[in-house]
Amino acid sequence: MRSSRLGAVVGALICLLTTACAAPTAGPGTAPGTSGSAPPPTPSPETDPVDAALADLDRREQVAQLIVVGVALTDLSPADAFAAGGLGGVFLQGRSSIPADELATETARWAEAAPGPRPWIGVDQEGGAVQTLSGPGFADLPSAARQGRMPAEELAGLADDMGASLSSAGINLNLAPVVDVVPEGTEDANAPIGAWDRQYGSTADAVSTAAGTVADGLAAHGVTPTLKHFPGLGRVQENPDKSRDATDDVTTGDDDQVAAFGTLAGSDAEPFVMMSSATYTRIDPSTPALFSPVVVTDLLREQLGFDGVVISDDIGAAQAVQDLPADERVIRFLEAGGTLMLTMDAGLVTEMIDAIVARAESDPAFSATVDAAVRTALTAKADAGLLPES
Repeated sequence: MRSSRLGAVVGALICLLTTACAAPTAGPGTAPGTSGSAPPPTPSPETDPVDAALADLDRREQVAQLIVVGVALTDLSPADAFAAGGLGGVFLQGRSSIPADELATETARWAEAAPGPRPWIGVDQEGGAVQTLSGPGFADLPSAARQGRMPAEELAGLADDMGASLSSAGINLNLAPVVDVVPEGTEDANAPIGAWDRQYGSTADAVSTAAGTVADGLAAHGVTPTLKHFPGLGRVQENPDKSRDATDDVTTGDDDQVAAFGTLAGSDAEPFVMMSSATYTRIDPSTPALFSPVVVTDLLREQLGFDGVVISDDIGAAQAVQDLPADERVIRFLEAGGTLMLTMDAGLVTEMIDAIVARAESDPAFSATVDAAVRTALTAKADAGLLPES
């Protein structure tokens, strides 16, 4: 077990990233409690990679695998510590013209630094205004709106180039494609998607066809695609990143936006699904979608049959989640049926891990929920070749 190492590395880094660092507090490396889930069995030679990984991780290390943290492209040095500390992944935040071969050197070092499962290394590579990487070696990407109007063969070639260029730089997770359906004529009023031409079209058929092509192009090169933002941001006016009032009063569980996700969720590309942090009054008016068991479990997992990784949109700095304390956010997301938590606020990582571990130690039902999330997360890493035995 490497709990002390995880705590020392991540705790020290978070201390540096925050404006003040008071007396030392328990970090991710604090020794796990005796309650919570039973320790996994010691693997035999025939044990599959997921069981082997579970056996090699203590409770805090398992929970750390559920966290993906943002790292600014202006200073990539924190990623070394996050990888060495055993976090589930890093997300490259911002925009950069770094060459693909130069970034590949960085990402290879992060993979090597990981003490167990290698990290997800994610970007927002959609095209147009939303393109994390644009330096030499990366595909030149028009907006999704333009991509959606391309002939099928041309879009397939572009998607293949996108996947190849990301893979060459060591990127294994793309938080794309957008599957939100923005009704024609409402684009300018749709702050998060339509106003930036991030939509592939104005109908579910058009969006699912184009987004599916992009997902396939990514997956062909070992880059896991992410369908976002379930159950759809195409009909909201406010941007959840910047507003606490992002609400959809139109979408239902049988809506065409939902159908577009359902078409793609079970595809051979094995995508993740990212949850929206807007509130959907005709599905569950009580809470933002990422905290709603009605949306995550009942609609996405049961009605649409998705059993893969559900990742949150930013659960750290986004305005839409600020009404809840950070520790409550992660617990509610997992209870809703989520898997990976994305935070753009690195200073919350220790608090989030502490909250999950403490709740699991005192609540057997929640402990089982964490067990299921960790297994789903590690299964995805096994499929992506990111486990030591895979």
